[in-house]
Amino acid sequence: MTRTAAPDTSASPTSGTAPATSVSPTARQLWTRSRGLLIALGILVIAGVVLAALRSGEQHGRLDPRSSERFGSRAVAELLADRGVTTRVVTTTEAAASAAGPDTTVLVTDPDRLTSRQRGTLHNALAGSAGRTVLLAPGKTSAETFAPGVRTAAPTDVTVRPPDCSLPAADRAGDAELGGLRYDSSAPGADACYLSGGLPTLLRLPGTNGTDTLLLGSPDILFNDRLAQRGNASLALQLLGSRPHLVWYLPTLGDSAATDGGDRSFFDLVPPGWNWALLQLAIAAALAALWRARRLGPLVTEPLPVVVPASEATEGRARLYRQANARGRAAEALRSAARVRLAPLVGVPAAQAHSPEALPPAVGGRLRDATPAVRALLFGPPPGDDRSLVRLADELDDLVRRVASGAAPHPDSASPPDVPSPPGEQA
Repeated sequence: MTRTAAPDTSASPTSGTAPATSVSPTARQLWTRSRGLLIALGILVIAGVVLAALRSGEQHGRLDPRSSERFGSRAVAELLADRGVTTRVVTTTEAAASAAGPDTTVLVTDPDRLTSRQRGTLHNALAGSAGRTVLLAPGKTSAETFAPGVRTAAPTDVTVRPPDCSLPAADRAGDAELGGLRYDSSAPGADACYLSGGLPTLLRLPGTNGTDTLLLGSPDILFNDRLAQRGNASLALQLLGSRPHLVWYLPTLGDSAATDGGDRSFFDLVPPGWNWALLQLAIAAALAALWRARRLGPLVTEPLPVVVPASEATEGRARLYRQANARGRAAEALRSAARVRLAPLVGVPAAQAHSPEALPPAVGGRLRDATPAVRALLFGPPPGDDRSLVRLADELDDLVRRVASGAAPHPDSASPPDVPSPPGEQA
């Protein structure tokens, strides 16, 4: 009778010695399996880099009065200089707050980038300055801080619109390209201009001591390539040139006042449009995982591409057990196979083949062996070393053979499986 999981070093009937086989995939197999996913990932990365490079080039110097790029604002700064208005660029909240005064207009190009701490500091400085504050496309949080009581509405397209208000600067400029966010306020004396759906895209709120706050729904009238269109230049010069000094505030992440993070979440820090990109990447990753999944249901039998001799399969499994020092697992596999073969021979139901109360007494009664010794052999502790594991396999084979043949008890059949071997014995 052959063993069930002991190492097998017997010769192959066709090649003399069974060749060592490896189940590790080769580099060629790994490339074949993953090349489709890697190519798709490479295309996605290249497309992302190209798109980022193109977009970064377009947005370079956005709303910077020193930039002559398409989305820069150098043209309006030079026109203001011709009218005697000095333009000072600042990048920190502290500098913008300290520059506020009655003869100064403070332009905040991206108020939504400011943290709650920055907004509070800047608002306190501007409230009593008797100057003008211009906010470009402030969202709900920024509008509530700098212009309490103002409500924001859904954005609209940027297009040519008539002023439709009594604000002198808008009336003189005439039609201009306004749009973006819309605002609503019931404050007395407010000027609502360039309406869209009944709501203004330019809102002026008068304050105390000569201060006023202007909310522009979009910054398009300040771009270099849009300044010459319609009344954009006239409107921009009048809104920013009402005081002899203009402080142009470009918020940056390097500002020390921005380190508190405010109450903004991770998704608030993601640039506009990238939320959809992140969602698409997540969906693509999920689809790739489903595509590469090996099995999505219960295992099914499949025909093997080659016939594997039982001796090779047994030897491979034994080597895995030995490599992992899993003597307990190997011993349990041997004992389980022996119990399955012994149960029908001694009249024990298959359901009770692995019961230590049912099988050992039946086997001991058949061979007139001591039941505790049989129980120790079939259900005992795992072997302590490899020599004990080999001896356990021999004893299980001998037990099954004697039960099957009805032979007399073998004197060594019930010895404990993990008795140490004499010194120097080889496995």
